[in-house]
Amino acid sequence: MAAAGTLYTYPENWRAFKALIAAQYSGAKIKVLSTPPQFHFGQTNKTPEFLKKFPVGKVPAFEGADGFCVFESNAIAHYVSNDELRGSTKETAAQIIQWVSFADSDIVPPASTWVFPTLGIMHYNKQATEYAKEEVKRILGILDFHLKTRTFLVGERITLADISVVCALLWLYKQVLEPSFRQPYSNANRWFVTCINQPQFKAVLGEVKLCEKMAQFDAKKFAENQPKKDVPKKEKPAKEEKKQEKKEERKSEPEEELDECDQALAAEPKSKDPFAHLPKSPFIMDEFKRKYSNEDTLTVALPYFWEHFDKDGWSIWYAQYRFPEELSQTFMSCNLITGMFQRLDKLRKNAFASVILFGTNNDSIISGVWVFRGQELAFPLSPDWQVDYESYTWRKLDADSEECKTLVKEYFMWEGEFKHVGKAFNQGKIFK
Repeated sequence: MAAAGTLYTYPENWRAFKALIAAQYSGAKIKVLSTPPQFHFGQTNKTPEFLKKFPVGKVPAFEGADGFCVFESNAIAHYVSNDELRGSTKETAAQIIQWVSFADSDIVPPASTWVFPTLGIMHYNKQATEYAKEEVKRILGILDFHLKTRTFLVGERITLADISVVCALLWLYKQVLEPSFRQPYSNANRWFVTCINQPQFKAVLGEVKLCEKMAQFDAKKFAENQPKKDVPKKEKPAKEEKKQEKKEERKSEPEEELDECDQALAAEPKSKDPFAHLPKSPFIMDEFKRKYSNEDTLTVALPYFWEHFDKDGWSIWYAQYRFPEELSQTFMSCNLITGMFQRLDKLRKNAFASVILFGTNNDSIISGVWVFRGQELAFPLSPDWQVDYESYTWRKLDADSEECKTLVKEYFMWEGEFKHVGKAFNQGKIFK
């Protein structure tokens, strides 16, 4: 019997699309509450009644007609699916989970970094965006190769794998993957267009128009989105007028759908600063990074680091990749490091690292020296940072020890004996 229930979300939430498309295939009857007065995002989901059912307070969230409650979009999509979408054998089910996980871990981080600034809901960072573009090329390359001899990601029919990956790619194809950028990935493009033109996808997504010209950072829109929090009382009337003007404008704009999504995404609650509880530190990481980037490492940056380093407010760690037997081609190993850095973008202000690949193809290791705010590993402080760190062993270093000073010098300079490694330096990457 198909599931039935209520989906709480905000308008045009791509995460909610996964469950709604799955329901189109399975026949699940879903009522969507996404606008006031039934559901006011940012308010309804903070009430005690909502949090009793969904303690995390995130959307989408699903409440079954029988009272069953579940949050997290992948779990909801799985619940409202049928066996054909979930995979009828252990093997196909595992492959479907593989691609669903790939969408979350590999596609969503760079897609968000690249696309959100073009929607005016995140500030533009050139270095992060360039990283993201390279990651998107890697992702499209993987999909293109996989789909060379396949119509769909798993088996002969659409599954949750296709639904999840299409939804993760949706804003990329709508905003930034202009024809010249996506042209090399004909198999991936063919699969994407095939999926979005299925009646079950169209019922949820409508007509998806592929990007014609790569969208850029909209500084004006970003600025408009910023002062929405604590507005002084005297400014309120002007603010209300602007809101009214915007409403009037939107009535005649063909892209109302995009504006609604903008506002909803911008309204998502900002996660609490994981380091807010720590006392202020005299060590200014940004100043060290400027020295490191612009001046000589040995004569300027390193002396500055040790002169100003606050061992009570910061800690230094040595990390080593736990599965060296999995490292084959060196370029793939470097992508591993780059991918981790990309997913930690919001940690940059409170961390610095030098991670090095040692050795050659099929005989290499990855290790690095990290500097974090506080005395504990930073990764567990935020769910967004937990994707990669368990693949490494972590050892806290005594900042006063000779071992620590040697490791910091060698890793920050990419020069030295590296006695603890036993392999030659191949290449390094800096997280800053």
